[in-house]
Amino acid sequence: MGAAVARWTVAAVLLQVAGLSLFLYGFFPVKPTLSGFSGTESYGMPSCSPVGAGEQEPALPPNQLRSLYRELSGVPPVYDRLMLMVIDGLPAEFVLGRGGKPPSKEMMESMPYTQSLLAGCKAAGYHAKAAPPTVTMPRLKAMVSGAIGGFLDVAFNFNTQAFLEDNLLGQLHRIGCKLVMLGDETWIKLFPTLFARQDGVSSFYVRDTVEVDFNVSRHLEFELAAKDWSVLVLHYLGLDHVGHIGGRRSVLMAQKMKEMDDVIRQVHAASLQDNLERTLLVVVSDHGMTEGGNHGGSSYEETDSLALFIGHSVERPYCSPYDQNEALQVDLAPTLALLFGVPIPKNNIGVLLPELFNSLTDEQKLRTLELNSWQISRLLQAQIPAFCLEDCINSEDGLGIDVRHESIEKKFCHLLYNAFASHRSSRLHQGSDFKSDEARYVATAVDNYYGFLRYASEWLSHRATDKPFYLLISAILMMAMSCLCLMGTMSHLFKGQALSQADHHSDSYLDQRWHLDEVFILTGIFLYVISLGSSSFVEEEQYTWNFLTSTLYLIFLIKTVQSMLKGSNSTLVHRVKGKSSDRNNFSYAVSYELTPGEQDGYKLCTVLTVLVSGRVIRAWHQGGINWVHFPDISKLLAQADSSIVKSLQTISVLAVVALYSVSLMLLRARSKFVIGVWLSHVSCGILVLMHIWENQINTVLPVNHSTSIARLFYATASVSISATLLASPWIFPIYSTEAKPASSDSNPVKHADSHGISNSVFLTGITYTVFWCLLQLLLQQPINAIPLLLIFLQTVSSVAHFSLDKTLHKQWVQGIALQFLGMAGHFGLGNTNSLASIDVAGAFIGISSYSTVISGILMFIITYGSPLMLYLGMVIYISVNGCDDISTRWQLKQRYILDKMVTLPCLLPLLVNSVALTSYTIVLLLMRNHLFVWSVFSPKYLYVCAATVCTYVGVFVIAMTAAYNCAVFSFRARSYRDTSH
Repeated sequence: MGAAVARWTVAAVLLQVAGLSLFLYGFFPVKPTLSGFSGTESYGMPSCSPVGAGEQEPALPPNQLRSLYRELSGVPPVYDRLMLMVIDGLPAEFVLGRGGKPPSKEMMESMPYTQSLLAGCKAAGYHAKAAPPTVTMPRLKAMVSGAIGGFLDVAFNFNTQAFLEDNLLGQLHRIGCKLVMLGDETWIKLFPTLFARQDGVSSFYVRDTVEVDFNVSRHLEFELAAKDWSVLVLHYLGLDHVGHIGGRRSVLMAQKMKEMDDVIRQVHAASLQDNLERTLLVVVSDHGMTEGGNHGGSSYEETDSLALFIGHSVERPYCSPYDQNEALQVDLAPTLALLFGVPIPKNNIGVLLPELFNSLTDEQKLRTLELNSWQISRLLQAQIPAFCLEDCINSEDGLGIDVRHESIEKKFCHLLYNAFASHRSSRLHQGSDFKSDEARYVATAVDNYYGFLRYASEWLSHRATDKPFYLLISAILMMAMSCLCLMGTMSHLFKGQALSQADHHSDSYLDQRWHLDEVFILTGIFLYVISLGSSSFVEEEQYTWNFLTSTLYLIFLIKTVQSMLKGSNSTLVHRVKGKSSDRNNFSYAVSYELTPGEQDGYKLCTVLTVLVSGRVIRAWHQGGINWVHFPDISKLLAQADSSIVKSLQTISVLAVVALYSVSLMLLRARSKFVIGVWLSHVSCGILVLMHIWENQINTVLPVNHSTSIARLFYATASVSISATLLASPWIFPIYSTEAKPASSDSNPVKHADSHGISNSVFLTGITYTVFWCLLQLLLQQPINAIPLLLIFLQTVSSVAHFSLDKTLHKQWVQGIALQFLGMAGHFGLGNTNSLASIDVAGAFIGISSYSTVISGILMFIITYGSPLMLYLGMVIYISVNGCDDISTRWQLKQRYILDKMVTLPCLLPLLVNSVALTSYTIVLLLMRNHLFVWSVFSPKYLYVCAATVCTYVGVFVIAMTAAYNCAVFSFRARSYRDTSH
């Protein structure tokens, strides 16, 4: 039966992977865009012919193209030189305040020069909302192209490819502008051929907060003195790295902002000395940051990016510098394109910012709005075949359309008709003796243009690309078939076990009633699946897992107390003791010397340990997304002295080392190999302690040799784990005695001994789990040290509880309980369903330069530290629950042992994950047009996909460990039989 189960399980997994890949391909397609670059056609009214039709423009030399653009546009370029300074991760709130109130005193004192420009009305600042995902690469694309990229750009952020769409830098390069870039190498990867001079730095090594900015500023003096460039891009990364390490309130934040203010002062002073009238300084940020310093999600703190313009065209006699001036990040592209006299990028959905065109005449301002409207209209024609700009303008009944009840193309027609009609009226009244009438007509035209542009921009930004529905349905059917296949395999497995237990008149077969814990688990999984359809439940999923886990273990506590009160265990314990005493069976945390009373006491203590630990973990990180501002233990520790946090880390490391030592003592193996494994574990614990005490929480730079310490830990742990896995099956005996018989009449192999294989798997499992815990203590945020220790305690206590009385809970209940613990711990470490909670800083511990693969693996390890720890703990579980009835020679055959040890522990996680994955895929398809599809449901789906990978990894480790141990013991058993004959 084991071989058949394995074949069906592998087939189901392959089908699930195929269905998931198909769904991802269909649901997250690359957004369709207009090909090519905008040219002279952008200065004329769009025709009703298909977009893209027509002949290709002949290539012109840069100087001729620049002159042609100026002639056709009707708007003179306002500036000749652009200084684009990107301060990565700077929230606009730090510079412009929030809600009409100025920023905090500390923030204002950190940027005195910038604040003086705002107060003197020499700069215009905007809260430029960034679209999710709020990571660097897609935000830079949005700024230079005006287009919102696909959601999966968050994945490509770590492996940037050349950007081939129409964009502002490409347009400037086409008219002969020389471009220079200093800073984040993402720019070089996006535009590998545009920059005449460049010096890129890696944006992903977030432990560095000094060198990454020094490498930019060291070129400033030379570049500011140079006269050969037209565009200078400066991308500073230090402030973002400060946030990743210490959060918004890091002690380094004010210092870093002062450094950025000095750069703004230096750059602005150079532009004043050079030619104030022709140089524009733009200070922007790609995204904001959460309180913890992370980003990637859609909260206000993450999307609140800065756009600050310093130049002659924004100066005005009166201003309110801290008004909540709002814009979109994509508005930067059309604004800068029209200020510098180049066509607006083809796929732009942004709207120009009017305050930056104060130096133009009224007619020129209306011309810029007209050009922006024509460009947006071309996009609309590509999206809506029935929409035609010429028909809208020539329509005689355009003003009579009822906007509320008409189709979307007629709404756009109505708004456009009003805009162009009022524009014509303003031309007719141009030069009128009544200046008030002229101004009124201009104001009306401006309002009508902005009415159309903002409505069209919002519609385009929320426009979901057409998804191949039949493809998505096919993918879901494949995943559903995979889920049903796993369910059928599980049902077949239970039926086979029931028949086997019936043949042996097993107590568990005689008791086939549904128990409270079984009913609760099935009900809980059903309720969890239902909750996935609610955005609020998805955002605060940690409450669901805390409730399911704590309630399930409370039921375990009730059952334990009931068994103690009934005294029903005494006979069973003595029977088990009698059966096992002659074969020296091993059971974790309980030996054959335990009395029934002691066993009940241990059962009670283990389940109470899980419940108390769970309550402390629950209080460590309060809330997920909406309630994250509530006070909790982690916030108190973040504000406490660093020595307190370091002390807690030290206690956690020492406790893990002590628990491992106790586990090896329970193993009662005194071989040199086991002692060597223990010594390697102690060495790794010392290395973690060295890393903790040599790295201050808010250091400017990591200690020079801390990277070497982390690398030494990785090497020692890898060697120790590999050696334990490979050698442990060879050092434990197969039978009660391996000595040859004294006389030829005696039979030395009466009973197989499961002690050897059980101890071998146990040693491997406890080594996995403990080294994984030390790895997490090395990588995780310092404030998570105690929760990590408690999750480890929960793992060990659960396994001990299940081994003390194997009849109290069914095996499938025990397996799912361990999965519940893993998910509760996942959220207990501060993870959420927002991409902003991913810990980027820890992914660079032990590496000196950025590597997409290595950093990605470390990021995955940190994020799924708790679920993977419980999967590794399941190796311990199978060592004490999977070898109980291996008592005869034929049962040492590999196939039988695998069936007993691996089938259920591997099949259960796959089934539970398959149910969750299939259910949420259906939910995502139903929510594809929901308002929160990209901000809530899609990020959660990425987590579900990552959890699927986590499940596959955990199941592979369990199966691989058991299969290797079984293969070795089967080989040794055959070899022993051959030599004994």
